[in-house]
Amino acid sequence: MNNKPYPPKLKHAITLLSCLLITHLSYAQVKTKTSIKEVHIPFEASRFDTTVQKAEFVTYKGVKAMKILPGNKQVMLKDLNFTNGTIEFDAEPVDVTRSAFLSVYFRQQSTNESEIVYLRCKPDESQQRNDAIQYAPILHGVNLWDIMGHYQAPAVIHNKDWNHIKLVISGLQMLVFVNDMIRPALQIPRLEGNSSKGIIAFDGTAYFANLVVKPNATEGLSPIEGADLTDHDINYIRRWDVSASHFLDKGQELTTDDLPKDTTKWQPIFAERRGLINLTRKFAGIENRGGGVQNKNRYVWLKTTIRSTKEQVAKIQLGFSDEVYVFINGGLLYVDKNQYPQPIRKYPDGRLDIANSSFNIPLKAGDNELVIGISAYFYGWGIAARMANMDGISVLQK
Repeated sequence: MNNKPYPPKLKHAITLLSCLLITHLSYAQVKTKTSIKEVHIPFEASRFDTTVQKAEFVTYKGVKAMKILPGNKQVMLKDLNFTNGTIEFDAEPVDVTRSAFLSVYFRQQSTNESEIVYLRCKPDESQQRNDAIQYAPILHGVNLWDIMGHYQAPAVIHNKDWNHIKLVISGLQMLVFVNDMIRPALQIPRLEGNSSKGIIAFDGTAYFANLVVKPNATEGLSPIEGADLTDHDINYIRRWDVSASHFLDKGQELTTDDLPKDTTKWQPIFAERRGLINLTRKFAGIENRGGGVQNKNRYVWLKTTIRSTKEQVAKIQLGFSDEVYVFINGGLLYVDKNQYPQPIRKYPDGRLDIANSSFNIPLKAGDNELVIGISAYFYGWGIAARMANMDGISVLQK
């Protein structure tokens, strides 16, 4: 090991280089910090569009606030196009003698294409529950809360005091803080909306105050989508063929007479995260009656092939919204409904989940055609299917 000291000239050069490097890093840090501008937006009538939803602009608890009146519509912030950064504000429900919602929309291109985070306020604020806060995308005018129930979480909500809410949005990821600014109440590994930028809006019968927007202040959150651990699970059926969509008359159910014909045209459709076949994303332009609810029942057929090395009975897990009609090799096998808010709804509380149902499928040796008719009238539309085991079984993945 060489313990000789550096020559004086070399030592001086190293010292000078170190100083320059430290100066450069310090300048870069200062420049980064100063490049992020906080935009403090007062809740004043001139800053918000209240043509669709009425609101009052008042002083509440010593600060300028907006009180949204009953109406279930949005009050939109004017003249700010948001992409990435931090949205921070305070909100307090007006009346929680019944359940109430506090909502913030972002990256909204229109009321048909947006992202939303909302609190479900209950009369008993001490109640512990997993659905206190939820994120959902709005696609083609449909709110997908019911097929993305994994994007909800518990949160401490105050009914008679301000709730401080902070959204950190970076590319495809988001963190949501509610009252606790250290630990996020909700972590979204992938934002599911179609829009990457747009306006900010609010709804819910509540007071809103102290709005601050920090463009590009993402607190080191990666813009790349986070891991989907179900990607490691080969049991999911991820590739299907889908027919065109059709309307169903009220009260009508699918039967063997409605099965696809030889002339039926098919298109491939592939699973999103968590094995979800997202039919709402696929079928745009759905007529709806407001609030993200479809105007009529619609249905499609999905088909795939299960290959078995032997004759056997296999179990399948099926998450779905809202009704399914399952056929194996042309024979009717299983019919079920998952209708929120009806008592017939499945665990968990009528949302699409792989735990909705499971049943046996008789398989012959060789190829087996699995056909599922799925209809929906209420919010999101889709299925997730998973074989319970893969003993002598292969399914299409891509």
